[in-house]
Amino acid sequence: MENHNRLILITNDDGIEAKGIRSLVEVGKEFGEVAVIAPTEAQSGMSHAITVKTPIRVYREHDFDPIVAYACNGTPVDCVKMAINRILPRRPDLILSGINHGGNSSSSVLYSGTMAAALEGCLNGIPSVGFSLLEFSNNADFSTAQYFARKIISNVIHHGLPKGVCLNVNIPYLPVEKIAGIKICRQNHGVWREEFEHRTDPSGFDYYWLTGTFEDLEPHAEETDEWALRNNYVAVVPVQFDFTAYQAIPILQKWNFNGQ
Repeated sequence: MENHNRLILITNDDGIEAKGIRSLVEVGKEFGEVAVIAPTEAQSGMSHAITVKTPIRVYREHDFDPIVAYACNGTPVDCVKMAINRILPRRPDLILSGINHGGNSSSSVLYSGTMAAALEGCLNGIPSVGFSLLEFSNNADFSTAQYFARKIISNVIHHGLPKGVCLNVNIPYLPVEKIAGIKICRQNHGVWREEFEHRTDPSGFDYYWLTGTFEDLEPHAEETDEWALRNNYVAVVPVQFDFTAYQAIPILQKWNFNGQ
């Protein structure tokens, strides 16, 4: 497909004003016609949430002109659904999500709005990639992320992706020359040890603020995304929306459901 015929949807979970999505738009428009639909405000940690109790509103956003862009008051998944079903003139050929301010490796993929948008595209049979930079700063330098996003997007377009698979791409916050390369990985087995910090507001009422630390349960496993990132690689994990634990099926089939 020629570049001028390729329709690329770009979204994120940091909100339409984030520097990361503008950086991704700069790269995306090199590969086709770009359309942007992103949340009006940050929706980090929303995972695959959809809006069902309040109206979804979409507003034209002119800061991206001449690229057609819309802000949506919903979640990242709402943005993808609206784009596919109501906003775009046809189904996009590619969906790009990000570039997220902060990483989405290991178990963070479960909570990530960035990756939920990519998975929603995958669910609809559209090649999709989520990009994240390991830096939370609002004014982060996205040049390294852009450099590697070009390489990955080019390969996705050239080779395609397996059915039911999208990509979770995490990029270290380093100059290009300090990056060791691109490593295809599996998701690391790690957990967030949450702590709900007790606080008191000025009126004397109690509230809690979610904090916590990440615990890597397999720090020496060189095939994982966490190991790759610690060793200055761009980590690329193929992700699927099928949660079925196939290895457990024959085990459960041996259970006796007729007895007690």
